[in-house]
Amino acid sequence: MTGHDGIEDRIQAVRRRDRRFARSAYYFVLDALDHTMVSLGRDTETGEERHVGGRELLSGIHELASQQFGPMGELVFARWGIRGPEDFGEIVFNLVDAGLLSRRAEDSRLDFCTDQDFDGYFADRFRERLEAISRRTPTVTQQKASA
Repeated sequence: MTGHDGIEDRIQAVRRRDRRFARSAYYFVLDALDHTMVSLGRDTETGEERHVGGRELLSGIHELASQQFGPMGELVFARWGIRGPEDFGEIVFNLVDAGLLSRRAEDSRLDFCTDQDFDGYFADRFRERLEAISRRTPTVTQQKASA
C-alpha cells in the first residue's frame, strides 16, 4: 500500500463516520496545512516547531482558497459542506482522530471559532475585481442576444 492509499483509506473511514464534509474538503485542509507551514517557514522544522495553530491554519485556508478558487471560494466551501470556520476545526479533528494529523494538548475545536466574517471574506477580498467585471461593456454576442 502506498502512502497516498493510506491517506485515502483513512479519509474514507472518517467519511463513513461523519458524512458532513466532502472528500475534497479533507484533502484541501491537508494542502492548506502544507501551504501554511511553508508560508510560516515551518516546513523545514521538526517536531513541535512545525505546529500550526487553528487561527494560523484558518488564515492559510483563506489564502490558499483565494489562490485556487478566487471569488468562488465561498461557493466551493458550501459545496463541500463547510458553512463556517468551525467546520474546518471539525475536519482537522477528524483528521487527528484518523491519525493523519497530530495535536497538542491545548489544541481545541474552539481555536477555529472566530468573530471574523467568514461568509464575506471572499466577497470582500475580490470586491473590486467583481465590480470591474460587472461594469464591463457587453460583448457583441451579448448585445445581439438582447436585441
